[in-house]
Amino acid sequence: MDSPIRPLRLAESVLRGEASAAGGGRPASRAMLGLLVLGFGMSYGGVMGTYGGLAGDRPWQLAYSAIKVPFLIATTFALSLPSFYVVNTLLGLRDDFPGVLRALLTTQAGLTVILTSLAPLTAFWYASGSAYQAAILFNGLMFAVASLGAQWLLRREYAPLIRKDAKHRWLLRAWIVIYVFVGVQMGWVLRPFIGDPRAPVQFFREDSWSNAYEVVLRMAWDVLAGRGR
Repeated sequence: MDSPIRPLRLAESVLRGEASAAGGGRPASRAMLGLLVLGFGMSYGGVMGTYGGLAGDRPWQLAYSAIKVPFLIATTFALSLPSFYVVNTLLGLRDDFPGVLRALLTTQAGLTVILTSLAPLTAFWYASGSAYQAAILFNGLMFAVASLGAQWLLRREYAPLIRKDAKHRWLLRAWIVIYVFVGVQMGWVLRPFIGDPRAPVQFFREDSWSNAYEVVLRMAWDVLAGRGR
């Protein structure tokens, strides 16, 4: 009985701050935090890929999206970490980096847990018959909400580090900027996460390497102007 419940208990402990030294509890291992990112990331990704139903080859989109969401989070984290490590080292905070790394990993796990809690809203939005571009923007909103929740978790995890050295406060802000910048572009490169039901299911788009920010702003404008598909 304990085995299937354990991931849920660990997810709860991450949200409550009990899975890290910052919360005064027994820190979760990096492997367990990674498994949370994988499991809960796949859960939200699976729901994300159900837009347009499951007829024909659409189940492949569900599978692709389930793979891509944890891959997006892990890749964004991996690409953002080296530069952040260098900045920490330059500012004389290298000895604190194990604590920094644990705070960041715990936050990644918390992000995916929050995302999964929003999955029913995504499914309801799909069932309401939203247009394709509106569905993309709605998922973007869900990621934004989860990211805001994760920032609260990150600030809590960072509190002991900031008390130790105030420079961590500025580095916390720097991490958020780096992570968001990389994450938005990575999300664009890895698309489609939803997939247009009128187009064949594919793992990557042919024009993946384009500017995400320009396209997202244009898409939002089209939806607001009533031109969304």
